[in-house]
Amino acid sequence: MIHFLDVLMNWKKITTGLATMMLGTALTFGTIIEAAAAPLHYFMQQPGNYESNTPYGNNEKAGHYVQAGDAKIYYEVYGEGKPVFVFHGGGVGTPYEMGQLIDKLRQNCQVIAVSTRGHGRSEIGHSPLTYEQKAEDMLAVMKAVTDKPAILLGFSDGAYTAYKVASMYPERVDRVVAIGVGTLKKGFFGGEMKVEDLAKIDGQFIEQQKNIMPEPERYQEFCTSYMNFWSNMEVGEDFLKTIQCPVLLIAGDEDDHAPMVTMVEAEQYIPNASLCIVPKAWHSAFIDNFPVTWTAMEGFLQADRSMLTGSKKVAYNIR
Repeated sequence: MIHFLDVLMNWKKITTGLATMMLGTALTFGTIIEAAAAPLHYFMQQPGNYESNTPYGNNEKAGHYVQAGDAKIYYEVYGEGKPVFVFHGGGVGTPYEMGQLIDKLRQNCQVIAVSTRGHGRSEIGHSPLTYEQKAEDMLAVMKAVTDKPAILLGFSDGAYTAYKVASMYPERVDRVVAIGVGTLKKGFFGGEMKVEDLAKIDGQFIEQQKNIMPEPERYQEFCTSYMNFWSNMEVGEDFLKTIQCPVLLIAGDEDDHAPMVTMVEAEQYIPNASLCIVPKAWHSAFIDNFPVTWTAMEGFLQADRSMLTGSKKVAYNIR
């Protein structure tokens, strides 16, 4: 499932048919088993994708709120076992974009699906958007659920947030699965995105989100703030070296938002990291090629932490 920045970077491609490349996921849920909520809809939904029976992100039966700074953050809890916190993509990302992963994880783990500040049922707040703030939001949720080190699973914007939590609060993080995030240079994501433009692409999704949001009248304000934040984002060696926990990076080989070269760089910089390249997959590798993604992830999640030593850092073959 794509996020806000994916729409921005692929605007021309979208209008000429990028949907055929699985630009996003899209499922329409059939019978909702776990909650009496209206069927949910992915941004740019495509027929034939996996369908979960749980409306992740809009399931009041499993929902909770925690106060984080000047905003209430919404999260849902499923299953029992080791806690795994799931952070979705940004902008038009939602917890239910990761439905297939959550359905698998909750069979053996306690899964906490978080709606990022400004997304879904979470409030926007009024303070400037930063990754320190995002980390504090997630820490508030983590403290509300467990006092033990947890596994963080993030996609795109959510994975950068997981990196930040692991850097700022290493004692709270057992390991990280990061999908579609490598090094990032300032200005790589730029421009603007308007709610009215998103509605032209997928009006059903935008209307749905407005109905879920606690402050729909601030939707455009949030998109503008989010884009300003992202255009100034930079992630490099100095930051990535501060992440000490085991990290599994998952990269789609056709990802043009986190190109493979940036993923390889990140794997080299993070001391205890391994990298899985998913073939025939775009930014949303867990959707485009779920079997490969899940196989890599399952082994990493089940392994004893002492066995997760990361890949050997091999120098370039240059004399």
